[in-house]
Amino acid sequence: MSYVGPDFDPPQPRRSRRGPLTVALAALVPGALLGWLVYEAVGGGGPEGSDRTAAPSSGSPSRTAPASPSSPSALSASPSSSDGDGKRPAKSPTAAASGPLKGKVVVIDPGHNLGNFQHTAQINRQVDIGTNHKECDTTGTSTNAGYPEARFTLDLAHRLRTLLEQQGATVKLTHDEGGPSWGPCVDERARIGNAAHADAAISLHADGSAPGNRGFHVIMPGSVHSGAADTREIVGPSHDLGVRIVGNFVRETGEPPSNYLGGGTGFVTRTDLGGLNLSTVPKVFIECGNMRDSKDAALLTSGAWRQKAARGISEGMVSFLRRS
Repeated sequence: MSYVGPDFDPPQPRRSRRGPLTVALAALVPGALLGWLVYEAVGGGGPEGSDRTAAPSSGSPSRTAPASPSSPSALSASPSSSDGDGKRPAKSPTAAASGPLKGKVVVIDPGHNLGNFQHTAQINRQVDIGTNHKECDTTGTSTNAGYPEARFTLDLAHRLRTLLEQQGATVKLTHDEGGPSWGPCVDERARIGNAAHADAAISLHADGSAPGNRGFHVIMPGSVHSGAADTREIVGPSHDLGVRIVGNFVRETGEPPSNYLGGGTGFVTRTDLGGLNLSTVPKVFIECGNMRDSKDAALLTSGAWRQKAARGISEGMVSFLRRS
């Protein structure tokens, strides 16, 4: 997701540059831990508002905030770990299996919606995020070859849901196939997690920054108390959730922490995102990589890698939900 700058570009001629991941996992984990020590020493993630800019586009709506007049979907379609695009029919809610997370509720928010670019009037309308007003939602970004962020996030959400349900959690998605063709708006996405009384919530994204900018980062809520927004009670637990996800994501995927945000720690704190500002439950965003970088794009478009990403996020969430 690119928060500032140009929006979703229409598919461009395919570039078949698929660079293999060359960073050894053994080197990444110590680096991430060192970055975290630096983060703790200075007392925070990247500077507030240090957003990135996607590649130029023409005339499509701005990138992301969630929106819609729909209610949460408690769906249980089980994704495979193949290289598919994650399209699976929506199923009726099913009872959570027994497991260590039985009784826990998780809300997964797949960033954007594939139909957003066809509903510019709806997603461009302003909604109140407490500190100010922002667009209801945005189109998201894409790889240079045209693989949309919205397709990536939905596939990843399906994979993550299956893993968490296997641990016994009740999992709800903010939207899924068969639902509204756009949105939901950012304020509605937050309300879905709140209404579910989620024990944890996560919004899934991929970035649209400049080529050469690589890596993932987790966005945590800053302290906000303005209008309808009051994050003071969730800042601490959201930080804990973010820390656990970062460590597990590095280990499972081998993807390095962002080299362009967060000072190499993998952590960024923001107070301008409606999905975080309006949440009353512990919640973070994760930008799993940069779709405009050829090396990251090769990973993000791989079903096998998306399964690793789902596993890393799941293990971080399980660790958080099982804490005493």
